[in-house]
Amino acid sequence: MSEVKLKKTLTPFALWALGVGYVISGMYFGWNLGLEKGGTLGMGLATLVVMLMYVAFTFSYTELACAIPKAGGVYDYTERALGPDVAFISGIAQTVEFVFAPPAIAFAIGAYFNAFFPGVSMLSTAIIAYVLFTTLNIVGIKVAAGFEMLITVLAVAELLLFVGIVSPHVKPNNLVHQAFPNGWGGALAAIPFAIWFFLGIEGIANVAEETRNPQRDIQKGFGWAMFTLAMLCVLVFISAVGVAGWEAIVYQNGVSGETSDSPLPLALSRITGENHFLYHVLVTIGLFGLVASFHGLILAAGRSTYEMGRTGGFPRLLGRLSKRFQTPAYALLGNLAVGILALLSGKTAEIITLSVFGALTLYVMAMLALIKLRRTEPDLHRPFRVPVYPLFPMLVLIIALLSLIALLIYNGKIGVVYLSILVLSFGLFKMFKR
Repeated sequence: MSEVKLKKTLTPFALWALGVGYVISGMYFGWNLGLEKGGTLGMGLATLVVMLMYVAFTFSYTELACAIPKAGGVYDYTERALGPDVAFISGIAQTVEFVFAPPAIAFAIGAYFNAFFPGVSMLSTAIIAYVLFTTLNIVGIKVAAGFEMLITVLAVAELLLFVGIVSPHVKPNNLVHQAFPNGWGGALAAIPFAIWFFLGIEGIANVAEETRNPQRDIQKGFGWAMFTLAMLCVLVFISAVGVAGWEAIVYQNGVSGETSDSPLPLALSRITGENHFLYHVLVTIGLFGLVASFHGLILAAGRSTYEMGRTGGFPRLLGRLSKRFQTPAYALLGNLAVGILALLSGKTAEIITLSVFGALTLYVMAMLALIKLRRTEPDLHRPFRVPVYPLFPMLVLIIALLSLIALLIYNGKIGVVYLSILVLSFGLFKMFKR
């Protein structure tokens, strides 16, 4: 184990920026595909249920993060509560979430540049972005967090500007048109896309060791970030759909056929046209949202992989810190290699779904650890305690388990791939541990 320690430089505002930054790309792309499954009402119901889960989860996870402020997040919580075997599975689930979400966003960044510069390869742009932001994270947490704060503020400002421009054009009839086309089945199918609105906020816990006062600052960062994201989610959803109906921000031609990963530009083009100055300004600034999440999730993934290496779940090299920068450079480089392989697969939707499987497993494991620790370690110092216990963690457990079932029903092949990763990794873990 390396004697070099992670630097403690993060403030509550930095944690807010990281929490919002991890997630904010979900406001810009991906969520609109849930409208194709459930319509406005089906996707709306799925989003409300998922938002409720995330509010309860944020309160619950904050208790764990403040009581056990370590870079491994759910890995450290479950190891203390449920033992090394469950901890390893939790760590793999967390790693799958954080390592496979960035490639999906890198695809979107590549597509963004390709739209402005058709001669530029989307794959090349995505790989260059991966190398660039991995390097930024290796250089240091203070530099990385400073960049994340700037880019997150710009991304939030862009969303608010979008809402301000389109909201006067929202018509109630557009919100009720074909609102529930596929019934309750459509609402269930929309759940993964609703989760994409908030996926990754738990990454705040993975920088706990780099927070100046984790017991005090983490709860502030978590709380402010979740409130910001919930408000943005509601505003963006209503504004984007209300301009011309859900079909207009799902399909390239506004009726049917090829789907789009650019719901906000599609909505804005209905008002300003594609040649208007504001359209080009907002589309250009919209890149900040993708970059904020991409950069932030690379940071969180590095901490997750580092902790797995430090405790022996992964090769020990991944658990070493750079003596020069005091950052998990080896873990970040390992994640870069996996991310580039994922990019070469060319399967964005499948990568997103795989990441969601990891996230939901993390949520289930974390709540089980919280409940167990309340029973076995009642005297553990808890600077923050989840309100109305055990209602919140039980609510997260129920919604997360139902979401996992829905995900398996509608994404069986990816579910098999995910389960194979868990089983194979656990088998190798037991073999080499022995």
